[in-house]
Amino acid sequence: MRAVVAHGAGDLRVEDVPVPDVEAGAVLVRVAFGGICGSDLHYYQHGRNGIYDLRRPLVLGHEIVGTITAVGAGVGAPYDVGAAVALHPARPTPKPGATKALGLHLAPGGSYLGSASTDPHTDGGFAEYVAVDADQIRLLPAGLPLRRAVLAEPLAVAIHGVAQAGDVLGRTVLVSGAGPIGCLSVAALRAGGAGTIVVTDLAEEPLRIARGVGATRTVRLGGDAVLEEESFDVVVEASGAPVALASALGLVRRGGTIVQLGMLPAGDLSLPMAALVSREITLRGSQRFELELDDAIALLAATPELELVVTHEFPIDQGVDAFDAAASRSVAGKVVIAV
Repeated sequence: MRAVVAHGAGDLRVEDVPVPDVEAGAVLVRVAFGGICGSDLHYYQHGRNGIYDLRRPLVLGHEIVGTITAVGAGVGAPYDVGAAVALHPARPTPKPGATKALGLHLAPGGSYLGSASTDPHTDGGFAEYVAVDADQIRLLPAGLPLRRAVLAEPLAVAIHGVAQAGDVLGRTVLVSGAGPIGCLSVAALRAGGAGTIVVTDLAEEPLRIARGVGATRTVRLGGDAVLEEESFDVVVEASGAPVALASALGLVRRGGTIVQLGMLPAGDLSLPMAALVSREITLRGSQRFELELDDAIALLAATPELELVVTHEFPIDQGVDAFDAAASRSVAGKVVIAV
């Protein structure tokens, strides 16, 4: 089968790899779409993502939807051949429909599709087929297009990130960065009842998408635009730019909360941390998600305009071109690979 494989920094190939075996308790999924995430780009560009280094070739991709084509021994209904599904990329995985968070996404030794966090690495879903445990399967509701459903994983990340801020009902919120995670954070904030949602970015096109998914106001940075200091109850920093985090410390109100949702570069950062102390600012990190995939699927089914976030689609044989597009500053939204 064809797959998109990272071999090292700058070395990404579309090549043939074996179709995975379907072991007992597993499900084989024929992939329809896979969304390119910032972590995928890190593996492509740098040969590493955060603290995880590529040590051998890795099939990338963890934002995956498709249809069930085979099931292993011990797997039965409702996991029927032909069912449309999204994948929970983590192991250990909460049971479908679980409501009590156990912190599984923070457990040491866990694995993630398309990640070098374990050795051997865990191959992902930028391939014609992927095999996962049955617990990783999430059935999609009738009428939810797979092209929109491919946003389920990053939307779950955004929902989890927004939850780190606590109750956002009626709050004034700044979302820093209007990339896919920033725009999906707008949707999560809207669902949580946020009062005013201001989104900033350096480019106009991502801000157009942000308005389309529910931003109250957008601000293009770099010109004459000025944001009032200490004017936001919550800042969701979704760009991963250290300068944006530093700015957030001045923009959040006394006693307010900053959620660092974007992936910061590895290494030390220089930040005005005295402001965090003197103004009792809460700074929260956010790592992936645990239970939120079900909520993300339900929100996607109810919110057709979220498909605006998907802006580019490439066939798998143009996987390298897809990654180059996703890495381009001229591309505003989510780039997906159609398999």
